Amino acid sequence: MTRRTRKRIAILISGRGSNMAALIAAAIDPAFPAEIVGVVSNRADARGLEIAKTHNIPIKVISSRDYDGREAHDAAIHEAITGFKAEIVCLAGYMRLLTPDFVKKWKGRMINIHPALLPSFRGLDTHARALASGVRIHGCTVHFVTPEMDEGPIIAQAAVPVLTDDTEETLGERVLKIEHRLYPLALRLVVEGRVRMSDGVAVFSDVEDERRDLAIVSPGERRS
Repeated sequence: MTRRTRKRIAILISGRGSNMAALIAAAIDPAFPAEIVGVVSNRADARGLEIAKTHNIPIKVISSRDYDGREAHDAAIHEAITGFKAEIVCLAGYMRLLTPDFVKKWKGRMINIHPALLPSFRGLDTHARALASGVRIHGCTVHFVTPEMDEGPIIAQAAVPVLTDDTEETLGERVLKIEHRLYPLALRLVVEGRVRMSDGVAVFSDVEDERRDLAIVSPGERRS
């Protein structure tokens, strides 16, 4: 029997790397169609680097302070990713905007997870903004990366109710739990070619078994 080749994944982080850890955990299963081959951070103090080290995943720190401008910094990141022989890039809490040239190089092969139900609440402070707006449903989105921030074609979303006694912290914790479920699912579909970006939209095929999971709805957790 011919052994299936797993896709090679590089992950970009800036902080704690909890979504990176969820992808690593999924990839530990030999049946998962991808393997994590490298982690790049723009911060040497990113806590996620230690997680990668414990799994013997190669890491690379590329600080923007060491480069003259965004283009040079992103060129160094591209060089590191290609050095890992990565085929797909996952952004997992990477907190810098990528240049259009970098995004173009990885068009259709780079995905991101955002802590809101896009197109609502693009950018930062999503949980606080959701609470301030009075929405009753909040969540997260995995999408293809395009030059416009948080505007790429949507791959999958997960939702949670906003409880009347929620704070930014409690809402964020509940959303994070479903992020960890959603990101591995979305990556699997991209790796297997069952969702791809074409003409600015996400095109799906053979996703009947995952159709419900592409829009996960998690029940609210009541606190005593």
